[in-house]
Amino acid sequence: MPATRRKLRRGLAAVAALPLLALAATACGYGSEAKDGDTSKVAAAGKKVDGLDSVRIGYFPNLTHATALVGDQEGLLQKELGGTKATYSQFNAGPAEIEALNSGSIDIGWIGPSPAINGYSTTDGKGLRIIGGSASGGVKLVVNPDKVTSLKDVKGKKIATPQLGNTQDVAFLNWIAEQGWKVDAQSGKGDVSVVRTDNKITPDAYKSGSIDGAWVPEPTASKLVAEGGKVLLDEADLWPDKKFVITNIIVSQKFLTEHPDVVQAVLRGSVKTNTWINANPDKAKAAANAKLQELSGKPLPANVLDPAWKSIQFTDDPLASTLNTEADHAVKAGLLKQPKLDGIYDLAPLNKVLKAEGKSPVDDAGLGVK
Repeated sequence: MPATRRKLRRGLAAVAALPLLALAATACGYGSEAKDGDTSKVAAAGKKVDGLDSVRIGYFPNLTHATALVGDQEGLLQKELGGTKATYSQFNAGPAEIEALNSGSIDIGWIGPSPAINGYSTTDGKGLRIIGGSASGGVKLVVNPDKVTSLKDVKGKKIATPQLGNTQDVAFLNWIAEQGWKVDAQSGKGDVSVVRTDNKITPDAYKSGSIDGAWVPEPTASKLVAEGGKVLLDEADLWPDKKFVITNIIVSQKFLTEHPDVVQAVLRGSVKTNTWINANPDKAKAAANAKLQELSGKPLPANVLDPAWKSIQFTDDPLASTLNTEADHAVKAGLLKQPKLDGIYDLAPLNKVLKAEGKSPVDDAGLGVK
C-alpha cells in the first residue's frame, strides 16, 4: 500500500485524540459523600447479566467522552451491570481502539465518527455496530486576532487540523470548498495552508507563530483562547439545530449477538449517566475531571475546562444523519472512497432503553440493520 494511502487510512480512522485532561475537583461533588442513591465506586455484585463475568469497555480520557468518564467514576455503568464487572481501557487514538475491538480486547467503546466509519467499511460491514450516541459539538476555528479578523481573512493563512482525514480535517476542508477556495487535500497546500498538527503540540505551534489558527476540538480550542486566540467560528453553527456527532458508542457485532442483555445494560447506564450529566452539569464536570486526574494526574485550568465543557452537548441520539454527511464531506474532499454505511447502526437496544426511561426513540437515518 503506498505511503500516502497508509497515512490516509490512519487519518480517517483517527478521532481527534485530545491531550489527557485532568483537574483536581475544587469541590467534592456528587459521589464523594455517602448518601442514599450514591453510586460512586460501585462494585460488581448480584446476578451476572447473561451470566457474563465481565464486559470490557474502552474510551478516550477526553471531555468529549465524558459519558464514559462519569459513568466509570460514579459507578453508573457498573450499577446497571450487577455482578458483571465493568473493566475499562483508555485509548488516545481511534485506530488503537478499533484494533482492540476487532481483536476482542474490548467489547464496547466510546469513539468518534471517523474511526467508526473506517472500522465498519474496512471490515466490509462485519466488524462493529454503532449502538448509541454520546456527545455533540465541541469543535471550533480559533485564530490569532492580530492576523485574522474575519472569515475571509482565513485565505492565505496557516490553519492547523489534528490529522490528515480526521473528523476536524474533513470538516475544515469542506468549509474551505464552500468558500470557493482550492486546497489539495493530501498535501494541505492551496488557498489555505492546512497544517496537520497533533493536538498536544498545537498550542505551542500557535504561541510560536508557526500557525495562524486551528480547527480543533475541545479542550484544544479553549487552550488556544487562553493563549490569546479568538473563536472565529463554532462548527455547531454550520449544522442543523447546531448538532453534529463527535462521539458514538460502538460494539463488536460478535459481542452484540452473544450478549445482548449486557449491551442493553451498558446502554441503560449510558442513558442514565447522560441524564445525570445534563441535570447536574457542575457536579458532572467535577466527576469527569476527578476521573481524568486519576488517569493522568495533569490538571486543566478552569479557564480552559469551563468553556470546553459548555461547548459540548451530551446526548443519547447518535445523530445518524450527520455521520452520513461527514462521510459525504470526506468523499467530496477526495479523502475517502464512497463507503457503504447501510447497517452501521443497530439502535433497537437503545430505543428499548429509552422507551423504558420514558424518552423518545432515536433514528438511524436509514442506515440501520434491516
